[in-house]
Amino acid sequence: MDKLFNQQVYNPPMEDVWVEKYRPRSLDEVVGQKEVVERLKSYVKTKTMPHLLFAGPAGTGKTTCAMALARELFGDNWRASFHELNASDERGIGVVRTKIKEYARTAAPNDVGFKIIFLDEADALTPDAQAALRRTMEMYSRTCRFILSCNYSSKIIEPIQSRCAIFRFTPLRAENIKERLKYIAGKEGKKITDEALNAIVYIAAGDMRKAINVLQMSAAISDVIEESTVYHATGIARREDVEKIVKKALSGNFMDARNELQKLFVELGLSGEDIIKQIHRVIYDLPIEDRLRVELLDRTGEIEYRIVEGANERIQIDALLAYFTLTGEKMKN
Repeated sequence: MDKLFNQQVYNPPMEDVWVEKYRPRSLDEVVGQKEVVERLKSYVKTKTMPHLLFAGPAGTGKTTCAMALARELFGDNWRASFHELNASDERGIGVVRTKIKEYARTAAPNDVGFKIIFLDEADALTPDAQAALRRTMEMYSRTCRFILSCNYSSKIIEPIQSRCAIFRFTPLRAENIKERLKYIAGKEGKKITDEALNAIVYIAAGDMRKAINVLQMSAAISDVIEESTVYHATGIARREDVEKIVKKALSGNFMDARNELQKLFVELGLSGEDIIKQIHRVIYDLPIEDRLRVELLDRTGEIEYRIVEGANERIQIDALLAYFTLTGEKMKN
């Protein structure tokens, strides 16, 4: 038993994880965030910066930009002047008063004059911890600058927001994701079809990290990555299959739509939340009137809420298809 507890957890080397292996090393390599990069380059040029707040969805380059900025400011020895903490691990006031404060008060080991503390998932900090952090940012700004990263800037208290230059990161466009995926596939000696790229872009929904992970999962199956390979690797329903279910329901074929839905549950093992999210995305592309689209989205949101709150997912999605069928009948009339 003691041997089991003494075994070290396996941490794969960076070369095994493509997200880390192909993380941009400079601001020039960052794709899809042109305005953000240009503003950060001005800080590199002047060798000074205020406290920064990076806000935006997951996988859009917040951590990458923070690391690239540190590399260009501090040079090869950048890690000595860059300290990364994840606020979701330790989110209380104690971590601010100990780890963060102790690091912030020491002198910078570089000729720039300050260090950087990168606080990831800062919106997970408790209000008390944020209040303590506000004071620390104020007291030690000469020796340390903060970069706070969060998904929702509204969860950061106003006193911290007013002390930071705010950068808004947007979901990456399809062409940016495809360009990077082609580059990685070429480096790894893999071939990828246009259909597979489109499938990855659809699955990732603007998240570059997710796109690269899907690419690596697909590459582990085959050296030639096709659309079928991508869906097989991720276990996600094809967009066409979900669209077929919705269209059958709207055309009045409730049982056919339900039978297709059962295949997604049984063959792919998808959860109700997975399916409801894909139905939500499909509704926007249906050739229907906006008034009808609003009705379908409203009911889809209600069903998703019920599932999250613990209702039986199969009954709820059956109810959604039944509503689609009744709505389709109204369309005919």
